[in-house]
Amino acid sequence: MTPYKPGSWGLLGALFLSASGAHADPPPLPLEQGQHFTLDPVSDGAITAGGFGFAFLLGEVLSTGEISPPAPSVGASSLLAIDRVAVTQKIDPHAATYSNIGLYTAVGFAVLDPVLSGFRDGADALLVDAFMYAESGSLALTLTDITKIAVRRPRPIDYINCPPVENSTRTGTMPNPGPGCASTDLGLSFFSGHAAGVAAIGATATYLAFVRSPHTPRPWITLGVATALTAFVSYERVRAGQHFPTDVIAGSMAGAAIGVLVPHLHRHKQEPPPVWVGVSPALGGGTLSVAGSF
Repeated sequence: MTPYKPGSWGLLGALFLSASGAHADPPPLPLEQGQHFTLDPVSDGAITAGGFGFAFLLGEVLSTGEISPPAPSVGASSLLAIDRVAVTQKIDPHAATYSNIGLYTAVGFAVLDPVLSGFRDGADALLVDAFMYAESGSLALTLTDITKIAVRRPRPIDYINCPPVENSTRTGTMPNPGPGCASTDLGLSFFSGHAAGVAAIGATATYLAFVRSPHTPRPWITLGVATALTAFVSYERVRAGQHFPTDVIAGSMAGAAIGVLVPHLHRHKQEPPPVWVGVSPALGGGTLSVAGSF
């Protein structure tokens, strides 16, 4: 994981540099096999632990019920056209279980994949990959929780089971006082944590596969499976009445962005970039060139 190893310079090289007054660092040695990523245990550990810690504490606060959920203030006809199906459909009672199975499958892969990397590329790959998966998951979870509390959008099931009722004392409506309509969770629809978590893990897995096995079918298989699993979990969250289509789309986009950025920012400084962009002056203007290795 260290970017520079002294290698063959040894004591003579150090004495030469000292005697000549040179301050240039020795040229770095080529990367070892599988050494594509690096990490800082302090910063990465703090980000990961802070993300999971924040999510845990926020979950404990929400479980007390001290935050009242907002009641639906509009009918289904006022929703976006893409979202209306979530409140007019027949709820699938098994969909929530199916979505949980999809999420647990993604988490299980995030545990297994670093172990496989360790067998292929050594212990460094196992440790770095495990940290990147954990960091992607913690950041996706933190962003999801912050957004849910900030937006506080009623869930589709809230529109179905707890529609606003007419106020008998004055014009307008009031929150439904029925049983089960006061749960804080009813106001945490946007965006989907299931979709964000699965997308983050899938995007990280795909990025790692393209870097570690660029000339094999593995990256494309990983991309296809990750996309299908994210779509499956998103669909089941809508079928369960827990989220609108826009909730799962936003969650998938946010999770995928985090899942790509985390490993990309951990690329080793000696690792050549996959895409090069060049600008050069020319008569009457300039030229822009883009090249890459795939």
